[in-house]
Amino acid sequence: MPGAGHSAVLSDPPAWVGNCPQVAVNVPGVVALRDSERPETIVAMTADQWTTLADAVKAGEFDLSS
Repeated sequence: MPGAGHSAVLSDPPAWVGNCPQVAVNVPGVVALRDSERPETIVAMTADQWTTLADAVKAGEFDLSS
């Protein structure tokens, strides 16, 4: 991934750590997304792709029940 040597996590995990998406924006031009229970898999995308994904989630376009 571009920016090797940079952390993929923005901050220390909160006290309620669980199955959560983690988002990093500390590599220029890249938004990195991973699942806290599967941290070895990182999905990298552009800021525009992240905005599109976040808007779709907010609009209820995905089944988030599982």
